[in-house]
Parts: sequence; C-alpha cells; structure tokens
Amino acid sequence: MNVKIHNSWQAPLSSQWSAPYFEQLTAYVKGRYAVTQVYPSPSRIFAAFDACPFDKVKVVIIGQDPYHGPGQANGLCFSVPPGVAMPPSLINIFKEMSTDLNAPMPASGDLSYLAEQGVLLLNATLTVEAHQAGSHQGKGWEVFTDAVIEAINRGREHVVFMLWGSYAIRKGAMIDRSKHLVLTSPHPSPLSAHRGFFGNHHFSKANDYLIANGIEPIRWL
Repeated sequence: MNVKIHNSWQAPLSSQWSAPYFEQLTAYVKGRYAVTQVYPSPSRIFAAFDACPFDKVKVVIIGQDPYHGPGQANGLCFSVPPGVAMPPSLINIFKEMSTDLNAPMPASGDLSYLAEQGVLLLNATLTVEAHQAGSHQGKGWEVFTDAVIEAINRGREHVVFMLWGSYAIRKGAMIDRSKHLVLTSPHPSPLSAHRGFFGNHHFSKANDYLIANGIEPIRWL
C-alpha cells in the first residue's frame, strides 16, 4: 500500500506500531483496499501527519471520518483537493473564519496551507469505504488517534485544540487544560452550526493564545 508517516511521529507513537490492535487494524485496512473502494488513497492515509510534523503542531482540529464521495478525501479533516466542490461543513468553517477575521473566504477547499503552518487536521478514523460513512469506525483507528492526542498533550505545550461537536469534545477529554487551550463549540454541520459554531471566534482566539505564548499565529485566510 506504500503507506508511511513522517519521521517526527515515529518516536511519540512508538508504542502503537507493534500493538496488537494496530497490527489487526493494518490487516483489516489492507484487506478492504484490496477488495473495495476505500478513501483516501493509501498514500494519503497519514497526510495530516506528513504535512504537520509533531514538533511543529500549533493547533489540532478533530474531525470524525474522511469524506466518502469520489475525489473528496485528501487525508486532512474537513479538506478537499483543489477544484472539488466544498462540502457544507467546510463552507461553514470558512464563513466563521471570514466573519471572525474580517477577511474574504478562499476559493479552494484545500486546507493544505493550514497543515503546512502547524494545524494538525486529524480525523478520528483515517479511512472510509465509498458512500459508507462510518464504515471503518470501531476497527482501531480511534485507539490510534487517541494515542496521537495524548502524545501531543504530553509532549508539547501551548497547543490549541478545536473540538467541534459532541464527538470531538469527548475525544478531547484527556487534554490537560493547564498547558493547552481547548476551544469547544457545536459542529459546523448545517444541522448544528447555527447553535453556536457561528460566532465562536475560535480562529481569533487561537491566534491570541499563540501570540500570548510567543508562537507565530496561523494565517487562517
């Protein structure tokens, strides 16, 4: 499958690679790629980590599944490749960014520019089968991504965690609020964005926190 992860993540996650659950997960995922359409492409499974080395993480945004439509998933949560129509949640994220920061919305839904600045765009589950949301949940990915969150929590300081919706909020329960900033709100989905995602000012709050701790802020837009 030609799957690899950036070297900076090898040591922080060293206890995971040989764990029985991870070996079972790897076998399951390889098996599914062999017989059906799975997203993202194998080389993009760890794209979020490849674009954002462990020691460069400034912000963590937690999603749930990769997009399950053709051509959408690129390994970064909420992101789509250039030229692909923006899904509704991503449009709402950009709307809040634009209002919060008084800047125009971008034309592309590719969030690689954020990953390259230190935003880890982490889905809880890193693979999904075509047109089957949640199809790879409960197979071990959540254990792995919990370990990712704990590694950042333990090994880094002054990281901003953006937890949108009840699922992400539960996943971030382990984070030490005394050494990191945790921002929570409803999910940007059209079903919930009007209940408090719009107006959460997470992007300006994140930058204010980074600046206060001597860290270069994120160019969100």
